[in-house]
Amino acid sequence: MTKQTDFQGLAIIMRGLPGSGKSYWVDEYIKSLPKSAADEQVKVCSTDEFFYQEGQYRFNPKQLSKYHQLNLTRFIHAIANKVPVVICDNTNMAQWEFEGYCKAAKAEGYQVQIQQVGEPQNKEHQLLCADRNKHRVPLASISRMARAFEVI
Repeated sequence: MTKQTDFQGLAIIMRGLPGSGKSYWVDEYIKSLPKSAADEQVKVCSTDEFFYQEGQYRFNPKQLSKYHQLNLTRFIHAIANKVPVVICDNTNMAQWEFEGYCKAAKAEGYQVQIQQVGEPQNKEHQLLCADRNKHRVPLASISRMARAFEVI
Protein backbone atom coordinates (compact mmCIF):
# COMPACT_ATOMS: atom_id res chain seq x y z
CA MET A 1 0.00 0.00 0.00
CA THR A 2 1.42 3.37 -0.98
CA LYS A 3 1.17 6.35 1.29
CA GLN A 4 -0.80 9.29 -0.06
CA THR A 5 1.10 12.52 -0.39
CA ASP A 6 0.15 15.01 2.27
CA PHE A 7 -2.36 17.37 0.72
CA GLN A 8 -2.34 20.84 2.21
CA GLY A 9 -5.38 22.77 1.05
CA LEU A 10 -6.82 25.83 2.69
CA ALA A 11 -10.36 26.12 4.03
CA ILE A 12 -11.43 29.65 4.90
CA ILE A 13 -14.44 30.05 7.18
CA MET A 14 -15.88 33.55 6.96
CA ARG A 15 -17.66 35.12 9.95
CA GLY A 16 -19.46 38.41 10.29
CA LEU A 17 -22.75 40.22 10.29
CA PRO A 18 -24.70 40.71 7.06
CA GLY A 19 -23.11 43.70 5.33
CA SER A 20 -19.82 43.41 7.23
CA GLY A 21 -17.85 42.83 4.04
CA LYS A 22 -17.41 39.05 4.05
CA SER A 23 -18.15 38.61 0.36
CA TYR A 24 -16.05 41.68 -0.47
CA TRP A 25 -13.15 40.14 1.50
CA VAL A 26 -13.60 36.89 -0.46
CA ASP A 27 -13.66 38.75 -3.80
CA GLU A 28 -10.50 40.69 -2.90
CA TYR A 29 -8.77 37.51 -1.75
CA ILE A 30 -9.59 35.76 -5.03
CA LYS A 31 -8.42 38.82 -7.03
CA SER A 32 -5.09 38.65 -5.17
CA LEU A 33 -4.43 35.12 -6.43
CA PRO A 34 -2.64 34.46 -9.70
CA LYS A 35 -5.26 34.43 -12.47
CA SER A 36 -4.81 30.72 -13.23
CA ALA A 37 -5.22 29.83 -9.56
CA ALA A 38 -8.37 31.89 -9.11
CA ASP A 39 -10.14 30.32 -12.09
CA GLU A 40 -9.96 26.65 -11.14
CA GLN A 41 -8.48 26.45 -7.68
CA VAL A 42 -11.07 28.20 -5.49
CA LYS A 43 -14.61 27.15 -4.55
CA VAL A 44 -16.81 29.58 -2.64
CA CYS A 45 -19.76 28.02 -0.81
CA SER A 46 -22.47 30.39 0.40
CA THR A 47 -25.90 29.46 1.69
CA ASP A 48 -27.21 32.75 0.25
CA GLU A 49 -26.82 31.34 -3.26
CA PHE A 50 -29.71 28.94 -2.65
CA PHE A 51 -32.09 31.85 -1.97
CA TYR A 52 -31.67 33.33 -5.45
CA GLN A 53 -34.55 32.57 -7.78
CA GLU A 54 -34.55 34.06 -11.28
CA GLY A 55 -31.86 36.53 -10.23
CA GLN A 56 -33.82 37.75 -7.20
CA TYR A 57 -32.82 37.12 -3.58
CA ARG A 58 -35.84 35.65 -1.81
CA PHE A 59 -35.06 34.74 1.78
CA ASN A 60 -37.32 32.06 3.19
CA PRO A 61 -36.56 31.18 6.83
CA LYS A 62 -38.35 27.84 6.39
CA GLN A 63 -35.63 26.81 3.90
CA LEU A 64 -32.66 28.02 5.98
CA SER A 65 -31.82 24.69 7.66
CA LYS A 66 -32.13 22.78 4.39
CA TYR A 67 -29.98 25.30 2.50
CA HIS A 68 -27.30 25.29 5.20
CA GLN A 69 -27.14 21.50 4.86
CA LEU A 70 -26.89 21.76 1.06
CA ASN A 71 -24.09 24.31 1.43
CA LEU A 72 -22.16 22.05 3.80
CA THR A 73 -22.62 19.17 1.35
CA ARG A 74 -21.24 21.34 -1.46
CA PHE A 75 -18.27 22.35 0.74
CA ILE A 76 -17.53 18.70 1.59
CA HIS A 77 -17.75 17.77 -2.10
CA ALA A 78 -15.18 20.47 -2.94
CA ILE A 79 -12.71 19.33 -0.29
CA ALA A 80 -13.22 15.68 -1.22
CA ASN A 81 -12.22 16.70 -4.74
CA LYS A 82 -9.13 18.46 -3.34
CA VAL A 83 -10.02 21.94 -4.54
CA PRO A 84 -6.98 23.85 -3.17
CA VAL A 85 -8.94 26.70 -1.55
CA VAL A 86 -12.50 26.22 -0.32
CA ILE A 87 -14.34 29.12 1.31
CA CYS A 88 -17.49 29.06 3.43
CA ASP A 89 -19.03 32.52 3.03
CA ASN A 90 -21.77 32.55 5.69
CA THR A 91 -22.38 34.66 8.80
CA ASN A 92 -21.30 31.75 11.06
CA MET A 93 -22.50 33.52 14.18
CA ALA A 94 -21.79 30.65 16.56
CA GLN A 95 -19.11 27.99 16.56
CA TRP A 96 -21.63 25.15 16.12
CA GLU A 97 -22.64 26.71 12.79
CA PHE A 98 -19.20 26.21 11.25
CA GLU A 99 -17.92 23.24 13.26
CA GLY A 100 -18.94 20.76 10.53
CA TYR A 101 -16.99 22.72 7.93
CA CYS A 102 -13.87 22.74 10.12
CA LYS A 103 -14.06 19.03 10.96
CA ALA A 104 -14.58 18.02 7.34
CA ALA A 105 -11.73 20.22 6.13
CA LYS A 106 -9.28 18.98 8.77
CA ALA A 107 -10.23 15.36 8.01
CA GLU A 108 -9.15 15.95 4.40
CA GLY A 109 -5.85 17.55 5.35
CA TYR A 110 -6.87 21.18 4.97
CA GLN A 111 -5.52 24.02 7.04
CA VAL A 112 -8.49 25.94 8.49
CA GLN A 113 -8.49 29.72 8.72
CA ILE A 114 -11.31 31.50 10.54
CA GLN A 115 -11.71 34.96 8.99
CA GLN A 116 -13.92 37.35 10.93
CA VAL A 117 -14.80 40.61 9.20
CA GLY A 118 -15.70 43.58 11.37
CA GLU A 119 -16.45 43.86 15.04
CA PRO A 120 -20.07 42.79 15.65
CA GLN A 121 -20.30 44.42 19.09
CA ASN A 122 -19.32 47.84 17.71
CA LYS A 123 -22.45 50.03 17.22
CA GLU A 124 -20.88 51.97 14.33
CA HIS A 125 -20.08 48.70 12.60
CA GLN A 126 -23.69 47.57 13.06
CA LEU A 127 -24.94 50.81 11.47
CA LEU A 128 -22.57 50.32 8.55
CA CYS A 129 -23.75 46.73 8.11
CA ALA A 130 -27.41 47.76 8.15
CA ASP A 131 -26.69 50.47 5.59
CA ARG A 132 -24.78 48.35 3.10
CA ASN A 133 -25.98 44.74 3.38
CA LYS A 134 -27.36 43.58 0.06
CA HIS A 135 -30.30 41.67 1.53
CA ARG A 136 -31.88 44.68 3.27
CA VAL A 137 -31.54 43.25 6.77
CA PRO A 138 -32.75 46.08 9.06
CA LEU A 139 -30.66 47.58 11.87
CA ALA A 140 -32.86 45.98 14.56
CA SER A 141 -32.09 42.52 13.14
CA ILE A 142 -28.40 43.35 12.72
CA SER A 143 -28.23 44.50 16.35
CA ARG A 144 -30.01 41.34 17.54
CA MET A 145 -27.56 39.23 15.54
CA ALA A 146 -24.64 41.21 17.01
CA ARG A 147 -25.81 40.45 20.55
CA ALA A 148 -25.95 36.73 19.66
CA PHE A 149 -22.59 36.71 17.84
CA GLU A 150 -20.31 34.27 19.65
CA VAL A 151 -16.80 35.48 20.36
CA ILE A 152 -14.27 32.71 19.81
